[in-house]
Amino acid sequence: MGFNCGIVGLPNVGKSTLFNALTSTQAAEAANYPFCTIEPNVGRVGVPDPRLDRIAGIGKSAKIVPTQLGFVDIAGLVRGASRGEGLGNQFLGHIRETDAVIHVLRCFENDDITHVEGSVDPIRDAETIETELMLADLDGLEKRVVAAAKKAKGGDAEAKTQVALMERALDALRAGRPARTVAVATEERSLWNQLQLITTKPVLYVCNVDEGEAATGNAATARVAARAKAEGTEAVVICAAIEAELATLGPDEKVEYLSAIGLEEPGLNKVIGAGYSLLNLLTFFTVGPKEARAWTVHRGARAPEAAGAIHTDFERGFIRAETIAYDDFVALNGEQGAKDAGKMRSEGKEYVVADGDIFHFRFNV
Repeated sequence: MGFNCGIVGLPNVGKSTLFNALTSTQAAEAANYPFCTIEPNVGRVGVPDPRLDRIAGIGKSAKIVPTQLGFVDIAGLVRGASRGEGLGNQFLGHIRETDAVIHVLRCFENDDITHVEGSVDPIRDAETIETELMLADLDGLEKRVVAAAKKAKGGDAEAKTQVALMERALDALRAGRPARTVAVATEERSLWNQLQLITTKPVLYVCNVDEGEAATGNAATARVAARAKAEGTEAVVICAAIEAELATLGPDEKVEYLSAIGLEEPGLNKVIGAGYSLLNLLTFFTVGPKEARAWTVHRGARAPEAAGAIHTDFERGFIRAETIAYDDFVALNGEQGAKDAGKMRSEGKEYVVADGDIFHFRFNV
């Protein structure tokens, strides 16, 4: 199961530098001119989770495998992208294929780095991007609703429901609100998702600041944080230049460098963690002498779906899930201790996975 976050923003805000740091590569060319990223670069990143190291130590696992999150570095957007300006059409096509949007906003002044709008204003930049995405959704929906309405008039029940959803989305977009603000009932969700609207995707704001403001933020990041709170999402403050430097260091050097600049952890950890939360994901574990591994499912997933994240045969032939809560596994020093204390549970098909569960699946195919 793969989840991808698209990294978006105006040109020269630090998207490719952030992507390089996230993936610890120089796969995305970072340069001081617009559109240096044309084809999207895709990288998968391990999700930091100290729980995995802890259970691996207890289980004496030879290998540690974190769960992963995908990041897609997408070409810089400019005003007019919804009409094909710049690389608008390519940009919109690539972002449509992601699960969430990480919106990088420039919150630093630097006369040597060009800003396409001529000045630094992260709220204006956020509104520029949001407007272009809404215009793209609006244009596409206005064309599609005509065809759907014809089907609905012909008696197609599904088309009638789809038209109603389209009209609700169009009302929001015409009022200047993204499609994610539309209330959608559980039974409507499948048809809603089929509309593939860009502005239904959850958004995380990443504020790129100067090195001296990485720990504290600044007035610009405070404005972005207020916007994020009003939208029910999050804003993370990082310095992409610091993260790029950290990506070149060894583990001990990273600790020393972070300490010297007053940071407790890399900003990337916050970005990855917030992206994981944004997608409404949780982690479960498997542990043994060969490896300790973290796995990902959506919150609300049941045990067979978790088994299927490992292998489709596990889900198809699911019998039960032998389950230990993370806290019990640690407190009782592993599987045997949990068994002896009666803390290993046998859960069936209706069990809803809890974050941190340690599973051993029984199946038959």
